Amino acid sequence: MERIKQCLILAAGKGTRLRSISADLPKPLVEFQGRPILEHIVRRAQEARIEEFVIVLGYRGDQIRDWFERHCSAAARFTWVMNPDYQKSNGVSALKARNAIHDNFLLLMADHLFEPETARMMVRQHLEPGEVILGVDPDIDRIFDIDDATKVRRCGDRIVEIGKEIEEYDAIDTGMFLCTPTLFEDLDRASKDGNCSLSDGMRRLADDGRLRGLEIDAPWHDLDTPEALAHADEESLLYAA
Repeated sequence: MERIKQCLILAAGKGTRLRSISADLPKPLVEFQGRPILEHIVRRAQEARIEEFVIVLGYRGDQIRDWFERHCSAAARFTWVMNPDYQKSNGVSALKARNAIHDNFLLLMADHLFEPETARMMVRQHLEPGEVILGVDPDIDRIFDIDDATKVRRCGDRIVEIGKEIEEYDAIDTGMFLCTPTLFEDLDRASKDGNCSLSDGMRRLADDGRLRGLEIDAPWHDLDTPEALAHADEESLLYAA
């Protein structure tokens, strides 16, 4: 089985819903349990033996890069990709990184926290050519903000529908994906007027039967708001470093 060595992290957005506590810091540098959110994500991905991080930056990207170059150890190798169109949907950020990704890779969001074993489980999966595996949470009752969550509907292990507004769903998108580089072709095809979201690309994959759901039986959090940060802190979801 091919070992996954690269991780793509989308960290370009402004994080406007955290503005009340961020003091204009870019969202990836907002602290959670004493460390920037993005540092938690990098450290836990490293526990899954990820060696190289391709991080797409946008809003105040130089500030994020400077912080990591001053504080992170040489054990993590970083490739920084700038997205001047960061106000567009997140699929655009993913496409900016296509020239830096060479093999199958783990795709993460800069504000979705997870336990290390979840990443280890993801990278152990076998990918078929052109397939994407999405970590999904079937425990819908534990989702903090269900209205904002991206929902999925499955048939067996295949995801057949994905989106925030779908009416029938049986699991939640955790924001963790195991991908082949073919994902970039799907995002290209899903683009309209130079814009696309990851969900747009995932819908193409679902229509082709190439989007597989992998159940995540562990806590995770989407830290989009001050309330979500407080909730995650209360539940003490992260292992002590």
